[in-house]
Amino acid sequence: MSFPKQLPAAVKELRLHLCQTSEASQGLRKFIQSQYPSIKTAHPNLKVLIREASGVEPKAFVRFERGAESQTSLANLSEKDVASALSTLVSSQTPGKA
Repeated sequence: MSFPKQLPAAVKELRLHLCQTSEASQGLRKFIQSQYPSIKTAHPNLKVLIREASGVEPKAFVRFERGAESQTSLANLSEKDVASALSTLVSSQTPGKA
């Protein structure tokens, strides 16, 4: 199953921070280019915030119901590894998961 289709309803916001030019953000930039349309198609009401700033470490933040939030670094990951890291992040706070 691809990342966009596996987002539970408990996920209310996905925030991605990245640098426009750094090598460390390259996998995240590719992920956004290829997966953003699928994510918005599958979850049109999900807030997806993409924050670009020079020199920042690529990170993902996921906000769940009741304001719970988790984050992970995405530095130097490939596009496939970014999807895997986001899937792990999403499942970390999903009800019924340890």
